[in-house]
Amino acid sequence: MVFFETEYLKSKQVKESLKIYALIFLVCLITWLCGILFLKNSSEYRIFGFSGILLVLAGFVLVPFQKLAGFPDLLDKKHPIRKRFSEPFAIGFLFAIADIVVYILILHPEAYSSLPPFLQPFPYSLLLYFSGAVYCEVLYRLLPLTLILSVVTLLNPKKVNNRYFWILAIVTSLWEPLEQTGNAILWVMVYSFTSGFLFNFIQAIYYRKAGFLSSLSVRLGHYFLWHILLGIYIQMNLAPGNN
Repeated sequence: MVFFETEYLKSKQVKESLKIYALIFLVCLITWLCGILFLKNSSEYRIFGFSGILLVLAGFVLVPFQKLAGFPDLLDKKHPIRKRFSEPFAIGFLFAIADIVVYILILHPEAYSSLPPFLQPFPYSLLLYFSGAVYCEVLYRLLPLTLILSVVTLLNPKKVNNRYFWILAIVTSLWEPLEQTGNAILWVMVYSFTSGFLFNFIQAIYYRKAGFLSSLSVRLGHYFLWHILLGIYIQMNLAPGNN
């Protein structure tokens, strides 16, 4: 298999992918360092943990094996910027609009007296939620999809792994919503689970179509509105006496 040969692992495509992933890891490292050096004594701040650094670091090992697993390299020239960044980002943004309608306009229309737990002060929120998005994409997609499909391909190189991909796409898409649905009124639980599953399933599809960065862009589109812009808005409009 050409993509598993030493020449391919040393190719320009793989080197570019590793450089991009190194930049992503650097942002996560900066987030962790900011937390432990400057914010660990402030209760309002959430710290990106060392376990998160280790998980993102583990992703380095599998970046060169995207082709083996049946996925594009991080900067595969066959896939335009629109498919890798702008289109998936817009889809994530639309999911965030739906969340704001449900969780803010319907369930919590009154002004907040402090930032809720799912938000962080700006500009630290930029670092934390970028790193958090990377963490989720490594955990839910890069590691399980790449590892399992690479093993399947090595064990049976002549067999197309379409069936295995769709099984994994469904299983990994159930992972996050099952963790986060929690206890709430029935229609909110149904909305949370359904939207969470669809969100992750769309990410899996984009991962297959345009690679890791496209899946990450879906989540970044959601986080940009839901965690960052909403956080800025609530931070600027806290109830009187809490600014």
